[in-house]
Amino acid sequence: MSDYSNPIFHDETKAREWLEARLWPQGPICPKCGAVDEATLMKGKTTRSGLYQCNACREPFTVTVGTLYERSHVPLHKWLGATHLMMASKKGMSALQISRMIGVTYKTAWFLCHRIRESLRETSPDPLGGPGVTVEADETYVGGKEKNKHAKKRSGFSGGGAPKEAVVALVERHGRVRSTHVRDVNSKTLKKVLYTQLDASTTLMTDGHRSYPAIGANFAGHGVVDHTMGEYVRGAFHTNTVESYFAILKRGIFGTFHHVSATHLKRYVGEFDYRYNTRTALGYTDAQRFNEAIPGIVGKRLTYRRINGQPLAA
Repeated sequence: MSDYSNPIFHDETKAREWLEARLWPQGPICPKCGAVDEATLMKGKTTRSGLYQCNACREPFTVTVGTLYERSHVPLHKWLGATHLMMASKKGMSALQISRMIGVTYKTAWFLCHRIRESLRETSPDPLGGPGVTVEADETYVGGKEKNKHAKKRSGFSGGGAPKEAVVALVERHGRVRSTHVRDVNSKTLKKVLYTQLDASTTLMTDGHRSYPAIGANFAGHGVVDHTMGEYVRGAFHTNTVESYFAILKRGIFGTFHHVSATHLKRYVGEFDYRYNTRTALGYTDAQRFNEAIPGIVGKRLTYRRINGQPLAA
């Protein structure tokens, strides 16, 4: 059951028991020494619920230690509730709406959402594509007015210009997507994205951007459609898949979030990537999408200062 009536979204004990079963299928795992199922549940009157003591190293721990939820003052069921709402909304859900639904302040909901987004981002992904796989590559600009979408300069840089941020996306046909927020769209940035994230045996499909021919020569094949000539489909040659993904991304950003800063854009695209990669067309339900989001919380404890002031590695 994944609907919002599930007790794990309303009862902290149920939420903790569910999380223990999800992260510890073989029994409690000590975050310090790694011992599995060698811990004793502490049951003192003043002991907090879910506290274990490792029989090997004698360290106390709970299921939230070493995760996104460690030392959080927000009840665990509210964390799970916020995650469920984000996973069940195709175009995302605003922090203001989540704050109303789970009963926390807007500031708290904003903080939860950004931490959850960070947990969804791929940190050491395998390359996309491979033999016989076609990957479409394209770029888009987020922010500002539509008429300024091709502005080369962003607000705050010499030359001024519209406050546009560039996102490059790679989409496997009938498969996964991976998006990257880049400073500028040029040969250097495109090479870095494509060469590090695509298998060389991939067939690449792009538009007529001048940087792609040299890049495409290093892949198994390279097809091009020239949008400037009014060409959008020529047999199997098209970039409609990646453009459809951008449509979802932009509807979410413009319709749900309204404004996304450059600092946090990588987390928003990580959220949209995750939902796309676990979409219904690939056989996922809301419950499966929610369940598979949870392991990403391990090893990703973030503070408010790190989210706002100290940028994390891209």
